[in-house]
Amino acid sequence: MSQVQIPDYGASPFRDWLRTPVVSSFIAGGCAGAVSRTVVSPFERMKIIFQVQNANAKSYDGMWATLMKMWREEGWRGFMRGNGINCVRIVPYSAVQFCTYTLLKQGISQDARELTASERLLAGALAGIASVCATYPMDIVRTRLSIQTASIGSLQKENLAKPPGMWATMAQMYKTEGGMVALWRGLIPTTLGVAPYVGINFACYEYLRDRLAVDNSKLSSYSTLTAGAVSGAIAQTFTYPFDVLRRRFQVESMNHGRLGYQYNSTWGALKTIVANEGFVGLYRGLGPNLLKVVPAMASSFWTFESVRRLLA
Repeated sequence: MSQVQIPDYGASPFRDWLRTPVVSSFIAGGCAGAVSRTVVSPFERMKIIFQVQNANAKSYDGMWATLMKMWREEGWRGFMRGNGINCVRIVPYSAVQFCTYTLLKQGISQDARELTASERLLAGALAGIASVCATYPMDIVRTRLSIQTASIGSLQKENLAKPPGMWATMAQMYKTEGGMVALWRGLIPTTLGVAPYVGINFACYEYLRDRLAVDNSKLSSYSTLTAGAVSGAIAQTFTYPFDVLRRRFQVESMNHGRLGYQYNSTWGALKTIVANEGFVGLYRGLGPNLLKVVPAMASSFWTFESVRRLLA
């Protein structure tokens, strides 16, 4: 894979502003988010369906069978269901995350030294929290859009000529599920999962990036893709149970609770899942999620590095 060719646009105040680390990280991060999520949209929707499907339901069973069921019932739109809102969410989410991480790195290492592993973990965790808080209502709406046309057990499939979109879903949640609190349901387990995930992701990526760099400076496209894929897989495996909790809370009150989930707290939800489904319940959907995370993080970091080089 050849390196991205960087055109020379000349100097200007605006160009100099684009080259600043924070601005270039914000722009490159947004691009990285959009590319990575679109590439893996079918796996993202399949993961969410597995996470929220009742353990006794067999409407969706197996990764290949689920992909085929999505295709038969909904066609190409089934693969892309929820991706529009996901991109609307992920562009600012990823932009805030990369930008915040860059800012924190500058603040922690004012003498331009390399950050330690613990410092990278801390900076990544705080960047993850910032990105979640900035975009969470769009995340919960994206989850609803992903499953509203799926035939999951006791959740009746909505055979609407035109399923409600982002704003209609958000308005419906606000009116029928408790106002603003409905749009922030599941924020705590989401934050508990995202903070260590992003921290581990950045720490592992930068460690691998430094080890794979040629002559301590140049990183090939293959090395970038490899570092991103491995770091994403490691981070997701360690923190996946929190992602399951996050989805369960997000759909708990959907269709008057017909999915059968009633949780009073994060700890209570954790105990209930283990009691009813075993520890495997905490890793439901991990297979398709790893199929999603590996190419998603590989393309995310590659896009981020490529766009930053273009802006440099």
